[in-house]
Formats: sequence, structure tokens, C-alpha cells
Amino acid sequence: MHYVHPLPAYLVDRYNGWKATVFENNKATYGELAAQGQQPRVMIVSCCDSRVQATSIFGADLGELFIHRNIANLIPQYEPDGLHHGTSAAVEYGVCTLKVQHLIVLGHSGCGGVKGCYDMCAGHAPDLNEKTSFVGRWLDIMRPAYDGLPAGDDASRKQALEKASILVSLQNLMTFPFIRNAVLDNSISLHGLWKNIGEGLLEIYDPIDDCFVPL
Repeated sequence: MHYVHPLPAYLVDRYNGWKATVFENNKATYGELAAQGQQPRVMIVSCCDSRVQATSIFGADLGELFIHRNIANLIPQYEPDGLHHGTSAAVEYGVCTLKVQHLIVLGHSGCGGVKGCYDMCAGHAPDLNEKTSFVGRWLDIMRPAYDGLPAGDDASRKQALEKASILVSLQNLMTFPFIRNAVLDNSISLHGLWKNIGEGLLEIYDPIDDCFVPL
């Protein structure tokens, strides 16, 4: 495969630095994790955005969090059609195999995926409406949230969509029979979080008051 190239030199240097310091200083821990396998208690579905690092937010050690990342931290509805479903497969593995006790949908401010959906629904991104757009068809998952946005300027409505799309994902999780059963027998709890990147704040969805509140 002649189209595959060597790693950039700066990544090679960073790896060598990590191997000589972090790995060497924690070699026994890495050995235990390799031998025992993973046993995370928490699964997080977060955005691919490079500014959102769940392990940093929660100060998590290796093996603590089972993380799946995709565009705009979306979860589709349960659809057992025999086709390829990466996010649904990750959710199934986390819940049914790893038996995680908590499943978090983590959204964030300034989400490019949410902006794309907003622009697409407003008629300003015709390329995303094309059937050939993988991103556009993925963002269709949050279209129902766009229809219910409150009045306001574009900035406030986009932020409202960031939070509303988290609720869409939480609602879609409940269409998975194994999720619904786990929730009903209290073996798993679902959580919705939104991170303000610039201020370093987390907000959590409060189902009683039906709003996001600061942690």
C-alpha cells in the first residue's frame, strides 16, 4: 500500500518521550491492565472535536472510561437492519459486554456538527442536504431538535440546539431494548452533559426541571 506514509516526525518524538517517561514510570499498571482487560464503570459518547477530551475533564486514568466519539456526539435510534452501525455497536458492547453502570452523552459549546445541522435545516448548507453527504445524513438524527428551537438570535439558537441534541440522543438510547431494560432494573443510569469549552464549565441535564444546570 504505497499510499500509506510514515508518521510525522513530531508524533514519533512525542511517542518516544511518552514511552521513556509515562510508560516506564507506570509499567506495572500497564501490565496489569493488559493482563486483566478493561473494566470501566462509565461509558461516554462524546464529539470527535479535538478540544473535547473526556479523560482530561474527569481526570480519568487508563481503563476507567469506555469512550466512543462521533460527529456531534449523536446516538441514532435502535435499527437492527443488519447494516453497519458503529455507534450502536459501541453502545451494545459497553452495556451488554462491559456492563457499564453509567452512560454519559457529552456535548459541548461551539460544536461544528451542530452548526452544520443548524445551517442545513435553515437552508444555508445545500451540500449537507445531498444524499451523498455522510455528515449530512448523520446530522439528520438531530433534525427533530431543530424544529423545537426557541426564538432568538443564531448564536443562542445554536447553543440551544447543542443541548437539545443531547436530549435527542438520550431519548434514542431508550429505543434500544437492552438499554431500556437496564434503566428499568436500575443497572445503568443515563446522563446528559454539556461542556462550555472556553469557561471550563460543565452543565448537567436535570430531568425534573427539564433544563441544564451547572455542576
